[in-house]
Amino acid sequence: MLFSLLQPVEFSQDVKKSRFVARAAAIASEDEAKAFLAAHRDETANHNCWAWRLGQAYRFSDDGEPSGTAGKPILQAIDGQALDGVAVLVTRWFGGILLGSGGLMRAYGGSAAAALRLGEKVEIIPMLTGEVMTGFTDLALVKARLLAMPHVSLVESFEGEGAMLTVTLRAGDEHQVERLVQDLTSGRSRLVLPDEDALLQ
Repeated sequence: MLFSLLQPVEFSQDVKKSRFVARAAAIASEDEAKAFLAAHRDETANHNCWAWRLGQAYRFSDDGEPSGTAGKPILQAIDGQALDGVAVLVTRWFGGILLGSGGLMRAYGGSAAAALRLGEKVEIIPMLTGEVMTGFTDLALVKARLLAMPHVSLVESFEGEGAMLTVTLRAGDEHQVERLVQDLTSGRSRLVLPDEDALLQ
């Protein structure tokens, strides 16, 4: 089960006189991630370190901190809370005291994790879209029963002998929906799904 953030969040803390400010927000594309980072980076700071994850794609940056001490711990904070479609920027103003590698990892990862914990989460439900061609005699019953299912929506368009229902359903429910449609229509209608790579977020 994966989650995303409902609203942008911010968290700040001081670690040995260095100021850390973490900002996080939901993103739907790499361009959105870049726009978020560009909008929130602070040029007066010593470092603007960040990470984002979008499905299997992810990026992170140490922005001048020792390699592996900032971007990766921020990404681990995202993954550690089962989040997807999220970007996090942690900005640091150096306070004069060196933190060492372990200290930096704790400060960056900890700031990111604290910001993410503050955020209200929403479950990401993978959806599929398929089609059901049904005759007019079965239409009302099929529509009513499909719409009674959780996470199902549909759009209908009429054809000569009946209606084409474009059905959006939760991934994993397709066999249940397929059985329902066939049972209700005595096999006259069935759910037709595109290839699995048409999985929608």
